Amino acid sequence: MKANWELKNCCNHEQVVFLTTLGVCAVVILALWRTLVLMPFKLITVFLHEASHAVACKLTCGHVEGIKVHADEGGETQTRGGVYWFILPAGCNTFLIPDINLGSSFWGMVLILASTNLLTARIAAACFAVALLVVLCVAKNWTLRALCIGFIIFLAVVWILQEMTKIRVLRYIILFIGVMNSLFSVYDIFDDLISRRVHSSDAEKFAEVCPCPCNGVGWGLIWGFISFLFLCGAMYLGLVSLS
Repeated sequence: MKANWELKNCCNHEQVVFLTTLGVCAVVILALWRTLVLMPFKLITVFLHEASHAVACKLTCGHVEGIKVHADEGGETQTRGGVYWFILPAGCNTFLIPDINLGSSFWGMVLILASTNLLTARIAAACFAVALLVVLCVAKNWTLRALCIGFIIFLAVVWILQEMTKIRVLRYIILFIGVMNSLFSVYDIFDDLISRRVHSSDAEKFAEVCPCPCNGVGWGLIWGFISFLFLCGAMYLGLVSLS
């Protein structure tokens, strides 16, 4: 079937449901942003960010010595070798503050797109669970270990409900996590580099090693714009896939 790239005759029922659910997720996330209810999802977003650092390190022939996620929404990826300027925006060899960048935006887009179809949502959930198991083996603190175990159990429960009952929420859980990653990325770039200047953020460190004449705020704005494009791209491609 030919893809409807022009989105002619938009929007059908599934497209309306997709946009409405995405909007509801965004409103709920922003409304509960500073509450404990979102804490597990914030930490899983930090986990995906740290995993992005680790993947970038491995892709550039580096070695991942350990990953930590802290209860204060901070994260730490300890790496050796690899291409430093590629590792930083993907996710700094080590940092201890909340810092969510392009890696989270990418995973947010992937999860949002995966939520448009039950099969892809199942694949995303399975891959997510496998990633949690892998990271569990290299986790350096109990916060990350508990997070991995907790979300593996959570995904298993959601999967069982999806397959064995009429409570079919797997697609919506994947969508929620995707929107969370996308919003967290844009918010944290703004929080670290615009509303308050955090000199140990990834953008500040990237500005130190990149030869381009751009400071941390400049790179933060660039990354923030790219993160916003990821979110818009996810919405557009989601509508195309449902057309």
